[in-house]
Amino acid sequence: MTGCRGNSSYSLPPKLLLVSFDGFRADYLQNYEFPHLQNFIKEGVLVEHVKNVFITKTFPNHYSIVTGLYEESHGIVANSMYDAVTKKHFSDSNDKDPFWWNEAVPIWVTNQLQENRSSAAAMWPGTDVLIHNTTPSYFMNYSMSVSFEERVNNITTWLSNSNPPVTFATLYWEEPDASGHKYGPEDKENMHRVLKKIDDLIGYLVQKLKMLGLWENLNVIITSDHGMTQCSENRWINLDLCIDRSNYSLIDLSPVAAVLPKINITEVYEKLKNCSPHMNVYLKKDIPNRYYYQHNDRIQPIILVADEGWTIVLNKSSSKLGDHGYDNSLPSMHPFLAAHGPAFHKGYKYSTINIVDIYPMMCHILGLKPHPNNGTFSHTKCLLVDQWCINLPEAIGIVIGALLALTTLTCLIIIMQNRLSVPHPFSRLQLQEDDDDPLIG
Repeated sequence: MTGCRGNSSYSLPPKLLLVSFDGFRADYLQNYEFPHLQNFIKEGVLVEHVKNVFITKTFPNHYSIVTGLYEESHGIVANSMYDAVTKKHFSDSNDKDPFWWNEAVPIWVTNQLQENRSSAAAMWPGTDVLIHNTTPSYFMNYSMSVSFEERVNNITTWLSNSNPPVTFATLYWEEPDASGHKYGPEDKENMHRVLKKIDDLIGYLVQKLKMLGLWENLNVIITSDHGMTQCSENRWINLDLCIDRSNYSLIDLSPVAAVLPKINITEVYEKLKNCSPHMNVYLKKDIPNRYYYQHNDRIQPIILVADEGWTIVLNKSSSKLGDHGYDNSLPSMHPFLAAHGPAFHKGYKYSTINIVDIYPMMCHILGLKPHPNNGTFSHTKCLLVDQWCINLPEAIGIVIGALLALTTLTCLIIIMQNRLSVPHPFSRLQLQEDDDDPLIG
């Protein structure tokens, strides 16, 4: 667990806008054209892969971005949850109870509680909930029917005209996630159309910021919560073929299914563990440590983890051609991060950070003292103009290049020395004196 203290050097109070395009897979940037986004990146920084947290779902990863915590630590462990003690249920349509959110303190709450500062939000998950008795000064209740343009107009108005000033704001958009589920990421024609629209929306946002005079002094981060992988009807895991539904309740669905047994846990586990070679079945205590997904009461006694592209079903078809939630080590699950503003370098690319690293970086930019978190600030130092850093891959490349050059130069010197030191075949006879030569004297 690491933290950082930010020290702002700007004459104006630092401001930060955090934008998420849900389900924006990292390699979309290589496979499609994004003229507006590429202009944004050209003037700022790009992190090509952001390793998100398991499970790679929307609510958990959006909360990890703004808290710097793994899911087991911040408590939003899935899009659908059940708490055995309180008997409460959580879902995307039943998410307003502070009980679910109060295990962590998101950055908008920390910022809101500072003197002469306020926060604003347009649909970011959790921002319309009273977390630790606090909401942003300005927020929009979640509604899919509200256009991106309307969300941008509200956010930019709040950033321009508010007292105390809005220094941290968030903006969320449902695409390309919705279309990724519908068409699958391999549907080039439809995804091209959807992603072109995303790029146009980014262009609208940047133009609006410039028009209102916010662009030069505002730090903007554009990122996402997860990627997307292709699914098909040929890759279904039918639980009804393995166990009777009366034996368990399914709290969360594919591709990571949360199982609450109604009978003996071991008996349910035994029925499920050999259900499919394309699904790992874990008792809670045996969930791999690399997932950081054990130590929370909201994690169910058994979880089922489907292989990439496979779908867990209950004797029925699935209409999804794309999905996410899988192992967070899979590149297809990774989003990206791009950033622009006075805090960031220009024209800089970096390979990978963790999604929990974004939080301490944002705290540094805003000059906030972060709460304990799982992020590592040093992972993001190379992105920031006020930080000295060593880019390890680049440094290793420079060292290897220097060693190769030195080795080559040394070899050339040795070869040249050997050539100069080799005697002429007759030099000894030509130079040697012979006292017995009868012609001398």
